[in-house]
Amino acid sequence: QLQLVESGGGSVQAGGSLRLSCAASGYSYRRKCMGYFRQAPGKEREGVAVIYTEGASTYYADSVKGRFTISLDNAKSMVYLQMNSLKPEDTAMYFCAAHLVPPGGSCPPKTWNYWGQGTQVSVSS
Repeated sequence: QLQLVESGGGSVQAGGSLRLSCAASGYSYRRKCMGYFRQAPGKEREGVAVIYTEGASTYYADSVKGRFTISLDNAKSMVYLQMNSLKPEDTAMYFCAAHLVPPGGSCPPKTWNYWGQGTQVSVSS
Protein backbone atom coordinates (compact mmCIF):
# COMPACT_ATOMS: atom_id res chain seq x y z
CA GLN A 1 0.00 0.00 0.00
CA LEU A 2 1.15 3.51 -0.80
CA GLN A 3 0.68 6.04 1.99
CA LEU A 4 0.34 9.74 1.23
CA VAL A 5 0.71 12.42 3.89
CA GLU A 6 0.09 16.08 3.08
CA SER A 7 1.40 19.06 4.98
CA GLY A 8 1.83 22.79 4.52
CA GLY A 9 -1.73 24.06 4.58
CA GLY A 10 -2.70 27.13 6.55
CA SER A 11 -4.33 30.54 6.46
CA VAL A 12 -3.06 33.40 4.36
CA GLN A 13 -4.33 36.67 2.97
CA ALA A 14 -5.17 37.08 -0.69
CA GLY A 15 -2.04 37.50 -2.76
CA GLY A 16 0.00 35.36 -0.40
CA SER A 17 1.74 32.05 -0.98
CA LEU A 18 1.78 28.56 0.49
CA ARG A 19 3.65 25.40 -0.39
CA LEU A 20 1.99 22.05 0.10
CA SER A 21 4.05 18.90 0.48
CA CYS A 22 3.01 15.30 -0.07
CA ALA A 23 5.19 12.49 1.24
CA ALA A 24 4.71 9.11 -0.44
CA SER A 25 5.83 5.96 1.34
CA GLY A 26 5.22 2.24 1.62
CA TYR A 27 5.51 1.14 -2.00
CA SER A 28 8.34 1.54 -4.44
CA TYR A 29 7.11 1.87 -8.03
CA ARG A 30 8.77 4.05 -10.60
CA ARG A 31 5.87 5.13 -12.77
CA LYS A 32 3.51 7.15 -10.64
CA CYS A 33 1.05 9.83 -11.57
CA MET A 34 0.79 12.29 -8.70
CA GLY A 35 -1.85 14.94 -8.32
CA TYR A 36 -3.40 17.53 -6.09
CA PHE A 37 -7.13 17.91 -5.81
CA ARG A 38 -9.24 20.30 -3.77
CA GLN A 39 -12.74 20.39 -2.40
CA ALA A 40 -14.50 23.42 -1.02
CA PRO A 41 -17.60 23.13 1.19
CA GLY A 42 -20.66 22.39 -0.90
CA LYS A 43 -18.63 21.90 -4.06
CA GLU A 44 -17.39 18.89 -5.96
CA ARG A 45 -13.78 17.82 -5.76
CA GLU A 46 -11.72 19.23 -8.60
CA GLY A 47 -8.31 18.42 -9.99
CA VAL A 48 -5.75 21.17 -9.51
CA ALA A 49 -2.44 19.87 -10.83
CA VAL A 50 -0.89 16.62 -11.99
CA ILE A 51 2.66 15.44 -12.55
CA TYR A 52 4.05 12.20 -13.96
CA THR A 53 7.18 10.80 -12.33
CA GLU A 54 8.47 9.60 -15.71
CA GLY A 55 9.46 12.72 -17.60
CA ALA A 56 7.76 15.15 -15.17
CA SER A 57 4.94 16.14 -17.54
CA THR A 58 2.56 18.51 -15.80
CA TYR A 59 -1.09 19.47 -16.18
CA TYR A 60 -2.98 22.30 -14.48
CA ALA A 61 -6.56 23.36 -14.05
CA ASP A 62 -7.25 26.60 -15.92
CA SER A 63 -8.14 28.30 -12.64
CA VAL A 64 -4.60 27.88 -11.27
CA LYS A 65 -2.42 28.14 -14.40
CA GLY A 66 0.33 30.68 -13.94
CA ARG A 67 -0.14 30.74 -10.16
CA PHE A 68 0.46 27.15 -9.00
CA THR A 69 3.43 24.92 -9.74
CA ILE A 70 3.62 21.19 -9.07
CA SER A 71 7.04 19.59 -8.71
CA LEU A 72 8.74 16.34 -7.73
CA ASP A 73 11.66 15.22 -5.65
CA ASN A 74 11.89 11.58 -6.65
CA ALA A 75 14.84 10.92 -4.36
CA LYS A 76 12.73 11.94 -1.38
CA SER A 77 9.43 10.60 -2.76
CA MET A 78 7.94 14.05 -2.31
CA VAL A 79 5.50 16.07 -4.39
CA TYR A 80 5.11 19.80 -3.88
CA LEU A 81 2.47 22.32 -4.84
CA GLN A 82 3.70 25.89 -4.78
CA MET A 83 0.72 28.21 -4.64
CA ASN A 84 1.28 31.89 -5.36
CA SER A 85 -1.08 34.83 -5.77
CA LEU A 86 -3.68 33.00 -3.73
CA LYS A 87 -7.30 34.06 -4.01
CA PRO A 88 -10.23 33.55 -1.62
CA GLU A 89 -11.70 31.11 -4.14
CA ASP A 90 -8.67 28.87 -3.61
CA THR A 91 -9.96 28.13 -0.11
CA ALA A 92 -10.53 24.38 0.14
CA MET A 93 -9.28 21.12 1.56
CA TYR A 94 -6.40 20.01 -0.62
CA PHE A 95 -5.69 16.33 -1.19
CA CYS A 96 -2.70 14.54 -2.63
CA ALA A 97 -3.44 11.56 -4.86
CA ALA A 98 -1.40 8.88 -6.59
CA HIS A 99 -1.94 6.40 -9.37
CA LEU A 100 0.46 3.58 -10.21
CA VAL A 101 0.71 3.74 -13.98
CA PRO A 102 0.94 0.32 -15.64
CA PRO A 103 2.83 -0.18 -18.94
CA GLY A 104 0.78 1.57 -21.58
CA GLY A 105 -1.23 3.40 -18.98
CA SER A 106 -1.94 7.12 -18.87
CA CYS A 107 -1.41 10.06 -16.58
CA PRO A 108 -3.76 11.48 -15.46
CA PRO A 109 -5.80 8.34 -15.02
CA LYS A 110 -9.56 7.91 -14.89
CA THR A 111 -9.31 6.52 -11.36
CA TRP A 112 -6.76 7.34 -8.69
CA ASN A 113 -5.52 4.53 -6.45
CA TYR A 114 -4.40 6.35 -3.32
CA TRP A 115 -5.40 9.47 -1.42
CA GLY A 116 -3.96 11.48 1.44
CA GLN A 117 -5.95 12.77 4.39
CA GLY A 118 -6.02 16.36 3.18
CA THR A 119 -4.73 19.70 4.39
CA GLN A 120 -6.81 22.86 4.73
CA VAL A 121 -5.97 26.03 2.82
CA SER A 122 -7.85 29.19 3.76
CA VAL A 123 -7.40 32.46 1.90
CA SER A 124 -8.94 35.64 3.32
CA SER A 125 -9.71 38.77 1.33
